[in-house]
Amino acid sequence: MENPLLAPASPAALPAFDRIRPEHAEPAVDAVLAQNRAELARLLAPAGGRAFGWETLIEPLEEMGDRLSRAWGPVAHLFAVNSTAEWRKAYNACLPKITEYSLELSQNEALFKAYESLQRQPGFAAAAPARRKVVTDALRDFRLSGIALPAERKERFKQIAMRLSELQTRFEENLLDSVQAFSRQVAEESLLAGMTAQGKAQAAQRAKEKNLDGFLLTLDFPSYDAVISYADNRALRRELYTAYATRASDQGPLAGRYDNTALMEEILALRHEEAQLLGFRDFAELSLETKMAESPRAVEEFLQQLGTRARPFAQAELDELRAFAAARGGPADFMPWDAAYYSEKLKEAKLGFSEEELRPYFPAAQVIAGLFEITERQFGVRIQAVSGVPVWHPDVTTYAIRDSGGGEIGLFYLDPYARENKRGGAWMDECVGRRRGPAGLQRPAAYLTCNFAPPLQGQPALLTHDEVLTLFHEFGHGLHHLLTRVDEAAVSGIRGVAWDAVELPSQFMENWAYDRDTLNGFARHWQTRQPIPDALLEKLRASRTFQSGLATVRQLEFGLLDLRLHRDYDPARGGRVLETLAQVRREVSVLPPPDWNRMPNSFSHIFAGGYAAGYYSYKWAEVLSADAFSAFEETGYAVETGRRFRETVLAKGGSEEAMDIFVEFRGRKPSIDPLLRQSGLAATDRA
Repeated sequence: MENPLLAPASPAALPAFDRIRPEHAEPAVDAVLAQNRAELARLLAPAGGRAFGWETLIEPLEEMGDRLSRAWGPVAHLFAVNSTAEWRKAYNACLPKITEYSLELSQNEALFKAYESLQRQPGFAAAAPARRKVVTDALRDFRLSGIALPAERKERFKQIAMRLSELQTRFEENLLDSVQAFSRQVAEESLLAGMTAQGKAQAAQRAKEKNLDGFLLTLDFPSYDAVISYADNRALRRELYTAYATRASDQGPLAGRYDNTALMEEILALRHEEAQLLGFRDFAELSLETKMAESPRAVEEFLQQLGTRARPFAQAELDELRAFAAARGGPADFMPWDAAYYSEKLKEAKLGFSEEELRPYFPAAQVIAGLFEITERQFGVRIQAVSGVPVWHPDVTTYAIRDSGGGEIGLFYLDPYARENKRGGAWMDECVGRRRGPAGLQRPAAYLTCNFAPPLQGQPALLTHDEVLTLFHEFGHGLHHLLTRVDEAAVSGIRGVAWDAVELPSQFMENWAYDRDTLNGFARHWQTRQPIPDALLEKLRASRTFQSGLATVRQLEFGLLDLRLHRDYDPARGGRVLETLAQVRREVSVLPPPDWNRMPNSFSHIFAGGYAAGYYSYKWAEVLSADAFSAFEETGYAVETGRRFRETVLAKGGSEEAMDIFVEFRGRKPSIDPLLRQSGLAATDRA
């Protein structure tokens, strides 16, 4: 049987999602790994003392990497967007093999010496910056993968890496299972009083899909938010909050069934051991080797500086919210499950609008068209839907991105809606990376995945403004991947970018979702076709600073928790996750949740994703993005500014140091002041 994951790959080839099945995964991965190992052995066999060149070392390695990516990439993607039992089994069968192969490469001393010989070549210092960075990054990564360790410690390093790969996958699976295992059927519509018509209709549709009467509430975020932000019934809000805040833990309605507690402890212990094997004091120090930040202390000082600015604003916002709730006959014991509900009411009273009032102006198709229009105008590209590209679900649409003359740049898939067996959240991932090889230029392709509420019968999908922000954010990541002009695979697009700079383009794109001209271009009522009224638009823009203090301290809580879990790990005392969380909350939180809240158990960014000891990156990237956007404001959104952003931040990817690229665009190092002004946290704000 032909295996579509093993089809001969031309630079223009895309995954055959209409033919890829779970049973194809392991045979394809096995075949590619065997082929790559054989080719690597041939490549290194005659090395001896011979020096390698770019064409005799890097290009063959790029071919091997691309071959593996084309077999494994679709498997990993389908595991995320269609996590059925069959795809989980296929993914978990392949993952240890992929991890082991990666470790073989990273600890291959002959390969390490080949890179060193390339760096010693007389002409290396005069090579293109991108090529120099490919080699220097690789040598750094060899050292961080234990290349210099003695044999027995190298074997332990490998064991740790294999186990961490397994644990992180189990963490994500437990979280997904805990979300899917909970539901709350509601028979009487009166129990849903206060919820929007959209929220109730979605709940009714979910019940119908399960052949149930009434309404069905779940922990998918659109369903959860519809209750926690709008339901008048406080007991129902608490019930949903309890289930959401205790996902994958020892507490709540599913206590112990999908508990991530032991996994977190083992993950932290293994990361600490890994760091010490490599000569670092802790995992935070190891993590920052590939980031812009100089040290864990510098990260903490940055977060604490923001906390000092934000906490007084957050406390004032909470006091105002409590007073508002009390004036409306709210509870004396104001709790976290009251916060979102009364915040929506306060926003409506104070600013004169609610999120739901905006929703009719944001039909998904119009928002997407508006996003494309601003991208085309600012960056000089064209975006067009294309047909005939195999996809994994009928909701998925494919788009080509072209230059102003119509020449092809790349392609992306957009998978916008929540559904069963699809991982929660939103993300961008690469499908194919840009590189130039013997067969010519390989153009990039990207996956853009969201989890918006799907359309109801008789109307389009209508987004909240928060969902508009999410779409713009992920598209920013996509542009970073797609608009690269770097031909070296290891540093093209998002590859090779310092982790705390990789959020710059995504955070930057969010700014356009508050821009008056941009919103006037696409925010039109789905029925009347009328543009969003000026008064409502101004209220939306004013809402950007609404409770920004509370939002900031929440992000600082996540960032400090992540940093300290990885910096302060003590093998004698364990991870002390809840103890550390409690201390962080005493420092920055103004509305601490109940003791049974188990936020860390669902903190997949740091326990299952790539943000370990790096969650602060979101706030640092906000500094970069606010400063970058201020350049557009200063020039009146001149097209030249957009082109310069494209030619530096988006085009250069990881081919140069992130700070150097930012300085080239902005003309100086980043300043925190634009972010403070944008968030309403400057010293003169709200005086």
